[in-house]
Amino acid sequence: MDSIKIRVCDFSKTPGSRYRDEGKKAHSGQEFREDILEPNFKIAMSSSQKIHVDLDGTIGYGTSWLEEVFGGLARTYGKQQVLSLLDFKSEEEDYLIDDIKQYIQDAERQ
Repeated sequence: MDSIKIRVCDFSKTPGSRYRDEGKKAHSGQEFREDILEPNFKIAMSSSQKIHVDLDGTIGYGTSWLEEVFGGLARTYGKQQVLSLLDFKSEEEDYLIDDIKQYIQDAERQ
């Protein structure tokens, strides 16, 4: 089965704020989710592909950025759907994977 590969560092080496309106060059979680992750997530849902998210290569992540991206996706599509289609790689900060999975589990559907 093919997979979709997303490298966060291709979006930004400096992921920043939670929301777009916090600055034009904020590299927000909302921008990443809406412009990159969600369109690919829709493709993955319709084609039964997995999405491999590579978290390496950035200067780090704020908790609000991660929660907005992955918790936000889970609020829209449901926890199980998100967990079943996303796979993560983080060799630089392996604890991020557990953190992200917790944000997904804690997300309340809107």
